[in-house]
Amino acid sequence: MIPHKYSFSGWVVVAALLGLLGVALGAVAAHAVSDPKAVAAIEKAALYQLIHVLALMFASKYEGRFGALSCWFFLIGITLFCGSIDVKYLLGFQGATSVAPLGGICLMLGWIFLGVSSLHHKKHPFHPS
Repeated sequence: MIPHKYSFSGWVVVAALLGLLGVALGAVAAHAVSDPKAVAAIEKAALYQLIHVLALMFASKYEGRFGALSCWFFLIGITLFCGSIDVKYLLGFQGATSVAPLGGICLMLGWIFLGVSSLHHKKHPFHPS
């Protein structure tokens, strides 16, 4: 099979690493952070990360530019939204969350492109042939 020009076979690996990181950050929040506000923020970021990791894995099964855009927007959104919250509360960079709104927009665009991608496919990517 010839790879599609928009395909990237490593999305599941990326999602797996982000999932691992999400679980680890949730554990850090639960066991190594004492400030209740920081705990809540890190746990919320970990939850959002894990939810969007699943969406990224799902989106990676769609071929074409809309599926690829969905994956990229999920990755960028996770990095900017969740990552900026983690950086603020774990590393103390107070200005880190200034990019969180852009990350949130990227997450929403990921969902939009996932929906558009599904409309451009006659067959669901998980349907057996």
